[in-house]
Amino acid sequence: MKDTKSLLLGMLSVGLVGTWVYHLYDKTQYSKRRTEVYIKDSIAVAQGVQDSLQKRYAYAISDLDAQLDSTKSTAGQLQGALQTKLSEINRLRNEIATILRKNNITKEDLGMARTKTVELQQLIAELQNKNTTIEEEKKQISTVLDKVTVQVKDLEGNVQKLGQENKVLTEKVALASAFVASELNLSPVTVKNDKEQETTQAKKASKLVISFTVQNNIAENEIAEVFVIITQPTGSILRNDDVWEATTITLQNGQRINYTRKVRFEYQKGEAKRLIFSLNAEEYLKGTYTLQVYHNGYMIGQTMKTLK
Repeated sequence: MKDTKSLLLGMLSVGLVGTWVYHLYDKTQYSKRRTEVYIKDSIAVAQGVQDSLQKRYAYAISDLDAQLDSTKSTAGQLQGALQTKLSEINRLRNEIATILRKNNITKEDLGMARTKTVELQQLIAELQNKNTTIEEEKKQISTVLDKVTVQVKDLEGNVQKLGQENKVLTEKVALASAFVASELNLSPVTVKNDKEQETTQAKKASKLVISFTVQNNIAENEIAEVFVIITQPTGSILRNDDVWEATTITLQNGQRINYTRKVRFEYQKGEAKRLIFSLNAEEYLKGTYTLQVYHNGYMIGQTMKTLK
């Protein structure tokens, strides 16, 4: 009985030991499988994250490339510092592309790519903001130029108006400084027994006596001169005895005309100066002779005489 009891206890002990051994073996296998599954799942997740990040960065780079191309097309005016930004942008693009082409990309590589992408986005945003600023400045400059153009046109109008006013004023001053002629006489005379007598007969005339009075209360003319024009019945200008003296004068309207004689004389402001001289002609014609007196380009007096 005692032997049977000992045998049962021994068998029970062996069974318990076997159960424990099996339990330990099974637990070890289960833990091993869990470790293998966890490791495999972690690798898959990491690979998925890498693929997702690569797609994300590839899309970001593609979008940034499009933005950069658009920015370059309007960045012709960027020089100096902006050119440095473009070089920096190209450098970051190349570095990001190099990182993403790695076969065994690490977490550190992905973090570096993310940092460089953010930096790249900031640089491109700065470049786009600079372009916007340039466009705004161009609009402001265009507005200022438009205002300046209007001001210039107004100024040109004022200058033209002032020029016209100055022209009128100059003409008034010139006219005011011109002499006033009065008591004009053109007298054909005949000489008989050393005595001069006025005649109206062309065949009896031996010379022409011209006289007139000039006066000006404004001009200071110590030495003054006036020009005398005598037009014959034929319409031609009577030439003086001294042919070399006859020449032309310029009128205020720019016209140039021949004159018969230039008369120079001393003058004091306000004086009524009486001038008298005579002219000889090769012949005296029937018809009307016209006497005109000019000063400063203005005709200051005129009279006519008819010979029969």
